[in-house]
Amino acid sequence: MDWRSIRRVDIALAVLAAVVQIGITARLARHHEHVRALDVFGYLLLAAGPAALLVRRMQPVPVLMLAFATTLGYVLLGYPGGPIWAGLIVAFGTALMAGHRIAACCSLLAGYLGFLWLPVLVAGQPVPSAWAAGGLAAWLLFLLAGAELIRNRRAFAQASRQRAIEEQRSAHEAAQRQASEERLGIARDLHDVVAHSLSLINVQAGVALELMDQRPEQVRTALTAIKQASREALVDVQSVLDSLRRPGEEVPLAPAPGLRDVTELVRRAEATGLRVDVRVTPAALPRGADAAGYRIVQEALTNVVRHAGASSARIRVGPDDGALVIEVEDDGAERAGPSRGGGSGGGRGIRGMTERAAALGGQLAAGPRPGGGFAVRARLPLETEPLEPR
Repeated sequence: MDWRSIRRVDIALAVLAAVVQIGITARLARHHEHVRALDVFGYLLLAAGPAALLVRRMQPVPVLMLAFATTLGYVLLGYPGGPIWAGLIVAFGTALMAGHRIAACCSLLAGYLGFLWLPVLVAGQPVPSAWAAGGLAAWLLFLLAGAELIRNRRAFAQASRQRAIEEQRSAHEAAQRQASEERLGIARDLHDVVAHSLSLINVQAGVALELMDQRPEQVRTALTAIKQASREALVDVQSVLDSLRRPGEEVPLAPAPGLRDVTELVRRAEATGLRVDVRVTPAALPRGADAAGYRIVQEALTNVVRHAGASSARIRVGPDDGALVIEVEDDGAERAGPSRGGGSGGGRGIRGMTERAAALGGQLAAGPRPGGGFAVRARLPLETEPLEPR
């Protein structure tokens, strides 16, 4: 038995029970006549129950049995009466609140029979009256009801604390998941914005360097495209950063990019010399599908400009059987570059597009075309509340 587990409250309760049970009983014994004098053995019986309360948390049932036996023995030996039940009451409540309800209820039944009738059989005391029997039964039932009430209140408080802990843990995990999803979303947005604009800037800068000596009049067009792409990249990056503002702070006034802006993507891609055949069928689109569709077209077109070596591309966007279908094809080289790998196993661009489609419950496939070139095809469900038709 680990005596270090005894708490201060156990010691204080044992001392209080001993003071009440021994001190007051010894004081009242001076006024009792025709009873057995309180001797050393009587004091030991009075002290045994309170002393056992020191280990009531570790051994609730044995403590209850010891307190019951010593109290009953004290009564049967004919010692003076008094508050001799203090230790037994505490031991009973401890056993009941510890979950030993059968042992506690059995001690009540045994106590009613033992303390009421054993003195008649053993010590020859008079038969108790109906009032005495009824009063003892009422007192024991009151004791049982009070202990049950305390036990239920403690169980309810413990369940409430456990529920609060679980809710706090769930809220923390949900916050972590939300933060992770937000980080991934921000990473995708920054990749889409920066990669697309910087790819166009890189291509236009290469064109400008190549034409500087041969056709210097074309350099102005390339530099103008670089200026336009860099300005738009700054606006897009600022829009992503504005989404990180805290609630109540100023929000960005510019609308989020959507499929209405595909023509601008095409214009910037055509500035690099790429021929683009685009057809966007107007439809009522949910915000998520509208934004994700724009980013998928943007990333696919960026891959065409950066890696395909293509001369032409084809873009088709429109509804089909409850879904938004996006197709981007080119006639570039068949060999896949690091960012043009098929499916979800490609580079960050393909992976970002796949994640965007999966986040809406859709699908995306990307890979080389049988006749040459590369194709990206996505299906985004249109099940949420749509915006106005574009």
